[in-house]
Amino acid sequence: MTLTLRWLVLGLTAVTASTQAAQCFDRSEQSHRFVVDSHLHFQPFSGPSLPHEELIGYLERAGIQYANVYGIGQTRIQDWGCFYGGRCDVNTIMPTMKNDFINAKNMADHPSRNVGLTLSMTFPDLQHPETIVNRMDILDAEFPGFFQWMGEANVVKQALFTWGHEPATLEDIDAWAPFMARLRERNMPLALHSDFGNDQDPLKYLPLMQAVLERYPDNIIVWMHLGMSREQRDMEPRQHTRILSEMMATHPNLWVDISWSVLYDYYFSEPTRRPFYVDFLNQHSQRVLTGTDIVASENTGYSQYERALETNSYINQFLDDDAFRNIALGQNYFELMGLEETAPVICTD
Repeated sequence: MTLTLRWLVLGLTAVTASTQAAQCFDRSEQSHRFVVDSHLHFQPFSGPSLPHEELIGYLERAGIQYANVYGIGQTRIQDWGCFYGGRCDVNTIMPTMKNDFINAKNMADHPSRNVGLTLSMTFPDLQHPETIVNRMDILDAEFPGFFQWMGEANVVKQALFTWGHEPATLEDIDAWAPFMARLRERNMPLALHSDFGNDQDPLKYLPLMQAVLERYPDNIIVWMHLGMSREQRDMEPRQHTRILSEMMATHPNLWVDISWSVLYDYYFSEPTRRPFYVDFLNQHSQRVLTGTDIVASENTGYSQYERALETNSYINQFLDDDAFRNIALGQNYFELMGLEETAPVICTD
């Protein structure tokens, strides 16, 4: 889906790609908030979601021009039944196709005129990869042409350990080959939540992501949250950004996502830590995506969305002009998704 970008909230007149080059974005006068929310969960872990059209209204009000429509990579099992012989109680969370059907139906029933939407398959159970290709076929048969993305899927997410989640093994990752081949055929990015480690063992789970990248170098992989989590509040920023830079240099199809308030809370807002991340983002600005990581339940209000947008946009004000255009103004996303839009150039004196 493509549409003419409308930079109204940012203070620009609507322009087409052919005329946009004649205008520029004045960073001294206009907002540093990003315009692409590539990490937005339209469905919650449990219970009713915010109505689809209401959430789209939030995006329009906030000046978001494109968004990825995620379900959620896991759902409380009592909401949908029991797979793989798992427990059917409140303490079990597992992936499900339910959210993807709901999101696709909502998009079919309520076409968005002012926000471009990219629909994601969020059902993959990376610990049981043998199910993935068949389920991709089911979704494509029900909603042909709708799905252009996969994820957020969990390689390892420590926050869910008490809910029955276990890390993918190296054997699991080897068994991804059939669905990874399908993603390559369709040029579909795969967004992965894969924790680096934790404060007790900072690099504990890093070998899992390294194995994914080594095994599937031709797949577009988006690493969520720079690999950070609430279990890892004290990663040494020099070491963290050095490892990320080495991996970006080694794997040209690796992208990173700077969504989720955990990055602001523990890294980007800290004056002694922030410079390492600004340097990293400036250096690798052509493969960085933005997002709020909001999980839109029925209780999610606009003010909550706006706070997440402001928090997750905070780092943008410190970026150089090239990085700001690529990241905050959405040029990376437009190119990744093959869209016709072009971000405005940055005004110079």
